[in-house]
Amino acid sequence: MTGGRSEVRVGTETTVDSSGARTEILRRIRAAKGATPVAAAVEREWTAIERGYRREATREREAVLELLEDRLRDYDAHVVRVRPDEVAGSVAAMLRERGKEKIVVPTGLAAEWLPEGGAFVVDDGAPATELDHFDGVITGATVAIAETGSIVLQNVAGQGRRAVTLVPDYHLCLVRVEDVVETVPEAMDRLRATADLPTTFFSGPSATADIEMTRIKGVHGPRFLDVILIG
Repeated sequence: MTGGRSEVRVGTETTVDSSGARTEILRRIRAAKGATPVAAAVEREWTAIERGYRREATREREAVLELLEDRLRDYDAHVVRVRPDEVAGSVAAMLRERGKEKIVVPTGLAAEWLPEGGAFVVDDGAPATELDHFDGVITGATVAIAETGSIVLQNVAGQGRRAVTLVPDYHLCLVRVEDVVETVPEAMDRLRATADLPTTFFSGPSATADIEMTRIKGVHGPRFLDVILIG
């Protein structure tokens, strides 16, 4: 290889890879014209973005919670709001109504949220083929966004790894009202300290209409979503 050009012999034929030479030529042209290096240009464009969008809630607290409930129902989720001492009973009622019995839960899920006598199995890193045999999964949440009706999960205690929340066909998610924010920027501020963790956003059960504009549920995750707002 010389000057960005390399030769590759395939059988009795020799092909020439000139991509390195082309890259070098383009670099010299940009430099001669006084162009800014790519990394510097990206940084300049990033810092030039106007960020005057709203970053704080404008609604009363109750209105924020009602907005989240409304958005989630629009996305075909079933939502209830309960007091902290009613969570276990509400979980039992929802599982009974859905006919779900064998449930996987992540490590660290609050024990007081689970009703006595349930068939709850703590996730031990089982492969997707085994997770597929569970009726559903129960998790907590990091934050919920009212304006978009989105719930955010991270790979932390009580929420677990991504596969656990994507493979079972039913997801019961428990959200504390203190973790509900109105806007996306508010959620981003909360997530900044843990931005390096695997993070999942979802709004309602999994569904897509990419295929011939026909809505199909369960393509990328659970087909059924129940949400309990606590507080």
